[in-house]
Amino acid sequence: MQRVCVFCGSSPGADPRYVDAARALGALLARRGLGLVYGGASVGVMGAIADAVLAGGGHVTGVIPSALVTKEIAHQSLPDLRVVSTMHERKALMADLSAAFVALPGGIGTLEETFETLTWAQLGLHRKPVGFLDTAGYYRPLLDFLEHGVAARFIKPDHRGLYVVEQDPAALLDRLAAYTPPMIEKWIERGAT
Repeated sequence: MQRVCVFCGSSPGADPRYVDAARALGALLARRGLGLVYGGASVGVMGAIADAVLAGGGHVTGVIPSALVTKEIAHQSLPDLRVVSTMHERKALMADLSAAFVALPGGIGTLEETFETLTWAQLGLHRKPVGFLDTAGYYRPLLDFLEHGVAARFIKPDHRGLYVVEQDPAALLDRLAAYTPPMIEKWIERGAT
């Protein structure tokens, strides 16, 4: 891994542990010589991780659509801020630049980006690891829902192997570095439609 894409909120959230975890992960990325690719904002969880990587001497690439430059307050201290036209371009460029993906706490946009990345993995469009940093149990309800999807037979049990979950940033990065993608097909039952 050379660069890790992090999806996270432009808000700090209600629990200070969300920002603390972003700072810890950012410092760890810098210490391990891993670049950060993220949404380019200077505020919230996004700003916290970018600032931590920069403070540790690491490289940060921000990717932000022009329509969000003022709304998400684009980070002006980045050595590499790329302004793109659309959200689709943002996600495609972030994916192209990254060897792994991590979801930190965030809202609808964070979930959408993470699930699109998981969908691409499910469809075999990439074989990169996807991880959830489950800070303060933030992702526990979502992970429980994914298990509900397995029980309801909309998600194959083997698709659990498309993502890893940890509460500790170092443990998560270790698992992403050691990740071997599963060899599975998307379909539960080909002829059952």
